[in-house]
Amino acid sequence: MDGPLYPFQGKMPKVHPTAWIAPTAAIIGDVEIGEGASIWFHVVIRGDVNHVRIGARTNIQDGSILHVNRATHPCIIGNDVTIGHMALVHACTVKNRGFVGMGAIVLDGAVIEEGGMLAAGAVLTPNKVIGPGELWAGSPATFMRPLGEKDRFLAETAPHYAALGAQYRSEYAALRSAALRGAAE
Repeated sequence: MDGPLYPFQGKMPKVHPTAWIAPTAAIIGDVEIGEGASIWFHVVIRGDVNHVRIGARTNIQDGSILHVNRATHPCIIGNDVTIGHMALVHACTVKNRGFVGMGAIVLDGAVIEEGGMLAAGAVLTPNKVIGPGELWAGSPATFMRPLGEKDRFLAETAPHYAALGAQYRSEYAALRSAALRGAAE
């Protein structure tokens, strides 16, 4: 495990040892990150006034922000989920194999059901639900079409990022080990 973890009100983030946490990420408070997940550069995950749960093999890409609503909603992210670059995911639920496109916004109480997708740049307003295998786009987001054969590539994203995260974790550990050896000499 690498990267900056910060306690808040006595709660320290819990990160599975196989997860990759980029050194410039900030993970704060009541946050749990699952096996093989990857949290990329400049991501902020703030579980300060409610909790954040991130499942196995999920990837939170560069510049994204995950937060909670203190009174009503944690942020729950399932397994094999992709959160694209610079997404804002606030006090909502993204179920297994869900996909949030680059620059998209998911707001309080919204749910992306299993295999659902919010397109890049879209805004999913509070309490809206993207059904299983549905693509929603726009601002505010609306149903576009069911996902089909031409969207198969989406299923390859989470495994790709799990493998990439493992490679980064390995190379970063080797680099850190070499630096420590050099400092001791």
